[in-house]
Amino acid sequence: MPVSMSRLARIEMLLQQALEPETLQVTDDSAAHAGHGGFDAQGSHFRVRIVSAQFVGRSRLARHRLVYDALASMMHHEIHALVLDCQAPGDPPEVSAH
Repeated sequence: MPVSMSRLARIEMLLQQALEPETLQVTDDSAAHAGHGGFDAQGSHFRVRIVSAQFVGRSRLARHRLVYDALASMMHHEIHALVLDCQAPGDPPEVSAH
């Protein structure tokens, strides 16, 4: 993986490869966390909305584990916070609390 690739682009690439999503939206929310623990100007706080057939029949926890497994090489060193919305095709969208 190219060193010059942004963290957001690497997240997208890893999730595309591992989960072949129908829909994938990755947002860098790092600017909202400037001055807080784990902040990194290169990006450290991300929001992921993903729809993948690999989530069919899996619990919310199992879906999150698949995402964390796909991003294992970046966790704890490059990703400080990750908000996930993991859906199977046909699932109703999650209701956001914010």
